[in-house]
Amino acid sequence: MKISVIADILAANDTIARENHRLFDEHGVVVFNIMSSPGAGKTSLLKRTIPALKDEFRIGVIEGDIQGSLDAERLARYEIPIVQINTGGECHLDANMIRNALRSLNLAGLDLLFIENVGNLVCPAEFKVGEDAKVMILSTPEGDDKPLKYPLMFLESSVLIINKIDLLPYLDTDLGRLKRAALGLNPHLVIFETSCTTGEGLEAWFDWVRGKVRSKLAANR
Repeated sequence: MKISVIADILAANDTIARENHRLFDEHGVVVFNIMSSPGAGKTSLLKRTIPALKDEFRIGVIEGDIQGSLDAERLARYEIPIVQINTGGECHLDANMIRNALRSLNLAGLDLLFIENVGNLVCPAEFKVGEDAKVMILSTPEGDDKPLKYPLMFLESSVLIINKIDLLPYLDTDLGRLKRAALGLNPHLVIFETSCTTGEGLEAWFDWVRGKVRSKLAANR
């Protein structure tokens, strides 16, 4: 019975996610679902990415947290549309939460939407929200064993950002082993090695995002 209930919940979520995706496509908006454990660097990545791209594209953010609005407040300085979702205990965002949040966003005025999910390496991977791609961030202090412990997150993601590479000299994390394990699960993963502190590796990520947005804009012309 439990398995059946979970399957029903996911099926209902997927239906709404497809509706969300159709809405995003109708407006030509590229949507990235940013996922990671707490503290891996989701907000830090957005604090680097938004100012790098905001003169080229119209950007919006949906912020997901169990409670509070600290991350949204950190991004408010960039003067872009931001919608806060507080899940009240849920460890992930789902498609219905995103659908409700869209009532507060003018999709016609956006080219790019970042959804910053709740910090968790388990639940967010299970719930589609209508995104074009799931982007996973893994920080080097978390270790190189995470693909073995949380395989679904790596399987569902299109992009893996290995963040905080500036800390590698002080850690036992084996970057090569981490990448081999991740690609062993998902050979199609696009991997970026970055430091949101120093800026190292971020330009390649910016270029990847640019390519996705420009491709969709060109298709809609």
